[in-house]
Amino acid sequence: MQRDTERILDEYLAAAARTGDRAAWERLVTRWQPRLLRHAWRLTGHPDLARDMVQEAWLEIVRGLRRLDDIAAFPAWAFRIVTRRCARAIRGRQVERTRLVDAELDTVMAGEQDEAGERASELAIVRAEMQGLPAPQRAALSLFYLEDLSVAEIAVALDVPPGTVKTRLMHARRKIRARLEGSSDGQD
Repeated sequence: MQRDTERILDEYLAAAARTGDRAAWERLVTRWQPRLLRHAWRLTGHPDLARDMVQEAWLEIVRGLRRLDDIAAFPAWAFRIVTRRCARAIRGRQVERTRLVDAELDTVMAGEQDEAGERASELAIVRAEMQGLPAPQRAALSLFYLEDLSVAEIAVALDVPPGTVKTRLMHARRKIRARLEGSSDGQD
C-alpha cells in the first residue's frame, strides 16, 4: 500500500506527540480536529453534541497515545474513539436525531468546498443526499470518500467487521444513486 505524504506527516506528528513534543501535539490536533468533528457530527446529527464528544475524545487520545502500538493506525484509532464516545452519548442521553438546516451543514463542512463550479454543486447535491442516509451508512460512506480510509480502517474506526462496512457502503451507494435518479430504494 502506497502511503501519501499526508499519512506520513500524521504518523510523524503522532510519534513526536507520543514522546511529549508539544508543538507536534498542537499541529496534530489542528490537522485532525476538523476530521474528527465532521465524523462526530455525521454520527450524532447535532453540532454541539459533536463538539463535546470530540473534546472528550481528545482527552482519551492524549492519555492513550503512548499505548498505541502502531502509530500508522492513528487515523482509525482516533475515529474509533470518537465513534465510541458518540455511541455512548446517544445511548446515554437518548438524543433525537434532527436534520440540520443548510446553513449549519455549511458551517460544519467549512473548508471542504475547495472544488470549483459544477463539481462543487454536484458534490453539494451528493452531500445533501447523504444526510438522508441512516447514520451507520452515512458514517461509512463519509469515512471512505471524504476521509480516504480503507475498508479495514473504517472497520476499526466504527468497531464493526469489514464485511459490515462493505455492506453499508453498498447500500449507501444504491440509495444515493436511486435518489439522484429519482427512484426509491426501500432498503435500510
